[in-house]
Amino acid sequence: MIDPATLFTIVLMAGVTYLTRIGGYVVLRNRTLSARATAVMEAAPGCVLISVIAPDFVSKNPADLAALAITVLAATRLPMLPTVLIGVGAAGLLRHFMA
Repeated sequence: MIDPATLFTIVLMAGVTYLTRIGGYVVLRNRTLSARATAVMEAAPGCVLISVIAPDFVSKNPADLAALAITVLAATRLPMLPTVLIGVGAAGLLRHFMA
C-alpha cells in the first residue's frame, strides 16, 4: 500500500513536470529561442525528477542506494525517458529482492 503523502508527491511532481513542458510551448511558441534557452527548457523536467530522487542520496536502505547508482550510470549513457524507466524499475526490483 502506497503512502498517501508519497502518492501526492508523485502526482504533484508529474503535474509540475507536465506544466513545465507545456508551459514552455504555450508561452514561447511564437519566439525563436537561443540554444541556451532551449537547453534550459529541456533540462527543467529533469530537475524536477532529480528533486524526487534526491532524498535517496542520504538513504540508509541499500536497495535505494543501489538503484540510485544504476540510475546515475544510466543517465550518463541514455536519454531521460529510458533513464527514468531504468531507475524506477531498478528501485522496484531491488526493494522487492533486497527487503
